[in-house]
Amino acid sequence: MDRTDPTRMATVDAAALRALVDAGRAPRLLDVRTPAEFETAHIAGAYNVPLDLLREHRDELRRHLDEEVVLICRSGTRAGQAGQALAGAGLPHLRVLDGGMLAWQEAAAPVERGVPRWDLDRQVRLVAGSVVLVSILGSVLVPGLKWVAALIGAGLTVAAATNTCALGMLLGRLPYNRRAGGDLDTVVAQLRGDTGRQG
Repeated sequence: MDRTDPTRMATVDAAALRALVDAGRAPRLLDVRTPAEFETAHIAGAYNVPLDLLREHRDELRRHLDEEVVLICRSGTRAGQAGQALAGAGLPHLRVLDGGMLAWQEAAAPVERGVPRWDLDRQVRLVAGSVVLVSILGSVLVPGLKWVAALIGAGLTVAAATNTCALGMLLGRLPYNRRAGGDLDTVVAQLRGDTGRQG
C-alpha cells in the first residue's frame, strides 16, 4: 500500500486471496461489477453489490460489513472507488483485489461461470467507437456531426483524467446489465445470511 497517497486503497494480490479462500479463511468478498458481469464469472462466495448501489446505500451496507472486506471488479478501478465510498462511511479493514478479476483469472484461480456477457469496459468501447464512426461518416452529409465525435473524445479524455466513466455508469443501468434481485433489500438479506451466500 502506498502510504503517501491517502486515497489509495490497500490491496491483496490474487495468490494471497486464493490462499485465504482455499484455507477457508476468506474475507467478505464484494464484487462491485454490474450483475451481468458478475453472472458471467465471479469468485465463489462473492456477493454482488454493484458500484452504483454501493455508493447510494453505503451507510446501510456498512452496518452489515464489520469484518474484513475485499472489493473486486474487472481491473481494480471500480473496486477502488467502492473502497473510498465505504471508507468514507467509516468501514475499516478494506482491501482491493489487485488487478481485479483479470488478475484472478490470469492466475488460473477458480471462478463460478454463468451466461457470458460483455464486460462494461467492452460495451463502452463499442458504444463510443460506434458513435465516433457514425458521426465522422455522417459528417460527409451533415458537417456538424463531427462535433458529436469531438464530444465523445472529450468525454473519454475526462474519463481517463478523473478515472471515472459517465458512459460506463449509464450503460451499467441498462436492463442488459441488470438482473432480478439486484436491489438493496436482496443484497442486505444475502449479507445477513438470510438467503445464503451467492455461488
